[in-house]
Amino acid sequence: MAQQGGVTVDGLTITRYDDDRLREECGVFGIFDHPDAAAMTALGLHALQHRGQEASGICSYDGRNFHSERRMGLVGDNFSKPDVLARLKGRMAIGHDRYSTTGDPLIRNVQPLFCDIDTGGFAVAHNGNLTNALTLRRELISSGAICQSTSDTEVILHLLSRSKKRRIVERFIDAIRQIEGSYALVALTNDMMIGARDPIGIRPLVIGRLGTSYVLASETCALDMVGAEFVREVENGEVVVITDEGLESHRPFPMRPARPCIFEFIYFARPDSIVGGQTVYDIRKRMGIELAREAPVNADVVVPIPDSGVPAAIGFSQQSNIPFELGIIRNHYVGRTFIEPEQRIRQLGVKLKHSANSGVIRGNSVVLIDDSVVRGTTSKKIVKLIRDAGAREVHMRISSPPITHPDYYGIDTPSKKDLLAANMSLEEMRAFMGADSLSFLSVNGIYRAIGLDQRDDRAPQFTDHCFTGDYPTNLTDHDGAIPRQLSLLAEVG
Repeated sequence: MAQQGGVTVDGLTITRYDDDRLREECGVFGIFDHPDAAAMTALGLHALQHRGQEASGICSYDGRNFHSERRMGLVGDNFSKPDVLARLKGRMAIGHDRYSTTGDPLIRNVQPLFCDIDTGGFAVAHNGNLTNALTLRRELISSGAICQSTSDTEVILHLLSRSKKRRIVERFIDAIRQIEGSYALVALTNDMMIGARDPIGIRPLVIGRLGTSYVLASETCALDMVGAEFVREVENGEVVVITDEGLESHRPFPMRPARPCIFEFIYFARPDSIVGGQTVYDIRKRMGIELAREAPVNADVVVPIPDSGVPAAIGFSQQSNIPFELGIIRNHYVGRTFIEPEQRIRQLGVKLKHSANSGVIRGNSVVLIDDSVVRGTTSKKIVKLIRDAGAREVHMRISSPPITHPDYYGIDTPSKKDLLAANMSLEEMRAFMGADSLSFLSVNGIYRAIGLDQRDDRAPQFTDHCFTGDYPTNLTDHDGAIPRQLSLLAEVG
């Protein structure tokens, strides 16, 4: 999670006003054997922009040389110019949208990362977070490795380069067998594209076809963007290798039940993406339906906190027969930062992104629907915004359970001491927000919305540790014994 307050650059303070939200992870995309590989990759990354807005990069291969462009900022700002795409030559390319959960937001951490090894060039893009990267990094550096970034992804390159295996696929598998945590990887070599998911499939990765070209992407919405046909999901623990001969599958890990991240359904995936054969939009609507069943309220209007609360609010409205209204209007042109000339402007931060539609608020009892609560500071400001617009009552309904535990798999959550639900009772949270009532969807309510009867506590079907504290992997780096400093080099820009 972004720190409270701001960053000073050239005397100006830049503050993130939406730092009470869950931060998207990252998005990866790759295409093999296409005449416009770089352009297709840029389009795919544009479709995945919701997963990371901090930086983006593309690496291509033209049969002789690798070409790399890595930039801070949005895909459209960096990869829409013909001269940039013309430099990314070749019929295969991979790309990455970044939000930094490990490593500072600096150009040296922007992916894809590239290295030369004795088998040729190797580029990799990573969505997820390795929970033993610091431990591995410390061991690598003590044995002579030189690290150029502070990203956990660089560890994979070092492990690959040190492997004693002969073939590149074997070396790649050797490397990922040593890492823990979550990952969806897309890699590029001189003659192949590789995709891989962690052993329980925490992070998503799908396969598509565009004519004779194969596509790998974090979500199906990226396949739609480039006109590719959805083939299937890369399965948990699977490594797919794409060459001129086609696609082959490797299973380097013992078979385990999949436990994909439940937040893909709640927040991260785009509503039009398909996960597990279902559209995310339909699942989020059903979350709202379950929420209305579990926590009914007598009110006049159902109002979503845009944009993430909209599908659940529609479901809540349909189940409760309370009219759905756009009682909050979002300003889509603010972006993630704003330069603050004065303290009084800082205090108006919430209004930079949200305005109350007083015509549907004034005099009414309002049900506010949001998908999650992290620190609760934004919820508190939104409740006040609705009250100031003349609401008679304000009832908060959250279409996911209380977040009581931090994430270590690629979601940038605060530490436990900064999570509202980890430190307050339901009544204390309600009072903090200033709402007349507050309810969250239950854990089993989430599972029912996805299509299951309930959570299997003995063998959970999803990675849901933020609600339950049930972490599905080892957390090697988080036992307090590993030093946190990753670099002595400070950079500007």
